Amino acid sequence: MANTMKAMPSIKLNDGTCIPQLGYGCGTAWYKKQGDTQINRELVDSIKAAIRLGYHHLDGAEIYGTEAELGLAIRESGVGREKLFVTSKVSVNIADIPRAIDTTLRKLQLSYIDLDLQEAWASMERVKAAGKARLIGVSNFLQGHLEAVLKTATVPPSINQIEFHPYLQHGNLLQFHENQGITTASYGPLTPIIRSKGGPLDGLLPYLAKKVCGYISITTSSMESRLRSYLRALTFQLTPREVEEISTAGQQKHFRAFWQKKFAATDRS
Repeated sequence: MANTMKAMPSIKLNDGTCIPQLGYGCGTAWYKKQGDTQINRELVDSIKAAIRLGYHHLDGAEIYGTEAELGLAIRESGVGREKLFVTSKVSVNIADIPRAIDTTLRKLQLSYIDLDLQEAWASMERVKAAGKARLIGVSNFLQGHLEAVLKTATVPPSINQIEFHPYLQHGNLLQFHENQGITTASYGPLTPIIRSKGGPLDGLLPYLAKKVCGYISITTSSMESRLRSYLRALTFQLTPREVEEISTAGQQKHFRAFWQKKFAATDRS
């Protein structure tokens, strides 16, 4: 684990805090049905395996239904809380964010989280001021949403977590992030391989996992061997020419794998 952690790069956020570039996600295949309170030991063990490999950035959300597993895995891992970067997202109980955060912390068995992502920015700032979130950010925000938040924010978002891959490049959004000092965190980076085969990028699939270099990526798997292979993707970067080739090919197709009901099928943001 020690050697793996030395190789894990970090991204510096707009307040100077560093966050590990690759995070382990507790959603996607791990989603639980509403009302399911039974502990998923497979997930607990997978999170612990990820922590052993050096995944010290752990990504959760109340909507995943897996916060209890994440908290249990953290406790059983034996790794000090200060060494972990734990995120959560509020959506179901967004009308009462302080209460939602307290519920999340109780399930995680933690006294604070490092990053909480969603709307209602004024309430988010109060949560941060109370010491219950070290950093605050948003998820699935378009540029217009960010502009509205920034008009009144006293603390700007640290991160915008979005689905990001060659078939969903978001136009000018990433440049807007850079201009405002907002870090891009991507989920679903392997969508062209897993969920949208048969497109113009099929011939470039060996490169896709590295397309998100320079951003924070959230991934997940129950297979330790696969988690090890993801770590190898962080050991090198594509050349500018290779990145441009992937980007150009990806623009020939548009595909959104997540939140299709929220975003129109033709939306290219």
